[in-house]
Amino acid sequence: MSYETVIWEQAEGVGRITLNRPDSLNAWTAGFGRDLKQVITADAADASVRTVLITGAGRGFSSGADLKEGFEPAADGMPDVRKELHELYHPIIAGVRRLEKPVVAAVNGPAVGIGASLAFAADLVLAAESAFFGLAFVNIGLMPDGGSTLFVPAAVGKARAFQMALLGERVSAQQALEWGLVNRVIPDDRLMDEAGALAQRLARGPTRSYASSKQALNRMLYPDLDGQLDLEAELQHALARTRDFREGVAAFVEKRQPAFEGG
Repeated sequence: MSYETVIWEQAEGVGRITLNRPDSLNAWTAGFGRDLKQVITADAADASVRTVLITGAGRGFSSGADLKEGFEPAADGMPDVRKELHELYHPIIAGVRRLEKPVVAAVNGPAVGIGASLAFAADLVLAAESAFFGLAFVNIGLMPDGGSTLFVPAAVGKARAFQMALLGERVSAQQALEWGLVNRVIPDDRLMDEAGALAQRLARGPTRSYASSKQALNRMLYPDLDGQLDLEAELQHALARTRDFREGVAAFVEKRQPAFEGG
């Protein structure tokens, strides 16, 4: 199939997903979510695909939700974040974890918000030297979603998880490696060559062995993925209806510091 916001390519057992909204640093919209969900749950799930590689077009992996486009409204006119997370974003994240094959993320630049969550959902994460990660939700009055409240503490522990969630600071590629968020840091000009070679190696490997390891590790590391995603959706939905969220988005668009009031 052909998609408007995602490029799907398949060759020699490797399915390559390229997030393709480069003018917005591959920010997520409802249409993007529909495209990516279809790719993950249908194209990438096909038995002819033995491993999956995810990267971003242009200068970044993904900058997170497209705040300029906003969220589809509910009947009361307020953002229906619960619906978008339940129907689009979280099925993508859960789909990555449940694919019965290895998923490699090649993070070629900023991975922020739900973009960071997507990278962290992968089984193996390679990062360009110039890449950075951030749970920047707090900067607009939201909380991490996309499973980051599960993936991040499992990787980095309590102190660093709270640091990332509450401060929303950038985590460089090298720092992400030291913290256990990524597997390797690679010079920018070699990232895709090395990511492609790794994907091809995995595609030639014992697919059922990989699938069994992934199933067992999922149960050990993320025993209640669905429950955590549901909790994130409920909490985020409430936050998206606050004055602080509206102020955070306005400040982001106007490129100024937000004045949060706690309401």
